[in-house]
Amino acid sequence: MQADLKLNGTILAGPAQRDRWDSFVSDHPQGHLLQSYAWGEFKQQHRWPAQRVLVSDSSGRPVAGAQVLYRGMAGLAIAYIPKGPVVDWQDRPVADELMRTLRRATRQHRALYLKIEPNEMTAPGLETLLAERYGFESSPETIQPRSTIRVNLDGGPETWLARMKPKHRYNIKLAERRGVTCRLAEPADFGAFYQLMVITGQRDQFGTHSASYYRDAWEIFRESPQGNAALVLAEFEGKVIAGAMVFAFGQESAYLYGASSDEHRREMPTYLLQWRAMQWAKEQGARFYDFWGIPDEVGDNSEELENDKLAQKNVRDGLWGVYRFKQGFGGETVRYAGAFDLVYNRPLYKLWQRVKTIRPS
Repeated sequence: MQADLKLNGTILAGPAQRDRWDSFVSDHPQGHLLQSYAWGEFKQQHRWPAQRVLVSDSSGRPVAGAQVLYRGMAGLAIAYIPKGPVVDWQDRPVADELMRTLRRATRQHRALYLKIEPNEMTAPGLETLLAERYGFESSPETIQPRSTIRVNLDGGPETWLARMKPKHRYNIKLAERRGVTCRLAEPADFGAFYQLMVITGQRDQFGTHSASYYRDAWEIFRESPQGNAALVLAEFEGKVIAGAMVFAFGQESAYLYGASSDEHRREMPTYLLQWRAMQWAKEQGARFYDFWGIPDEVGDNSEELENDKLAQKNVRDGLWGVYRFKQGFGGETVRYAGAFDLVYNRPLYKLWQRVKTIRPS
């Protein structure tokens, strides 16, 4: 963009701007479903009020933006931009205007600092730019998974199957032969899914949110004008034994929440479940299916671990068992740039680092 082109940074207010915002985010190369209006609406119901900042050119066309989430604390706040801002950092005039507007907006909320997690792959140049031009510092605290596996949905099911590990293809067919079926959930099914979430959290030793958290995410997103969500259930002999909550927005889809029973695991329901979820995502127009989180050691090595090394890992140690499952679906290992903090109040920031309790989305 030309440096002399007039830019206008604004703070959007009210749902009247929803369509404009979502159209901009879904069309932008750095857009992401966590920057969608529905995601902000959902998080606002769970103690993260949302604010949207938009930069437009002289014709009124949006060229950059950021959905900022705030968490209040003792009269102050922290400001957080998940998978954003939505901007081409190399377009310096646009990025400069966005940062000016973000500073103004977040300071009005008395933010101690602004945390961003760009929807960008790891690149030393980005870290240098953010530090030298805008004052960000690299943060050891990431909220969203830094490393993940993304499956390219181009080409259709036969292409996806060809990229999978042979054992995964076998287990998908095995689940079908043994009588596992999958379907989209209705509202009355939610209780069964949440019971599985509690069981899974206890089994795999991770914290779970309240039932209303998962229900709101599902309902708000699937009812949004742009974007969609599905709760895909796997059943065996009339009983729900696994579930996956999947979101789609623009070209992206993501498997954010999943659960499975301790029973009937030999029927391999989770393999068929993911297969059906990927098909649903393709039907929504998504080009990528994000499995949402693997051990960062994998992404940091920028290549998949060799099978013999992976076999040495304790499959119940953190995400390693989950990684072995996700790895077999034929996706690409991706590592994002990570988190960066722009500190406004250094003493209180240091204090907050010792007591913070931010939970992932």
